[in-house]
Amino acid sequence: MDPELQTPVPSPCINICKMVPETGLCQGCMRTIDEIRAWRNASEVEKRAIWAEIRRREAGLFGG
Repeated sequence: MDPELQTPVPSPCINICKMVPETGLCQGCMRTIDEIRAWRNASEVEKRAIWAEIRRREAGLFGG
């Protein structure tokens, strides 16, 4: 199921937590450090927006 459609919105964290200096993104979940920090207090709408941004990043990196 698409995580952007689930309630509650699941965390994108896959426990591969390493920031990549070249991209500023976590290697595992493709979030910025600001997105990671904000996740706990983010609304469902904000979490869905973060997931949408992750999908855009994946498409850019992997040509999807």
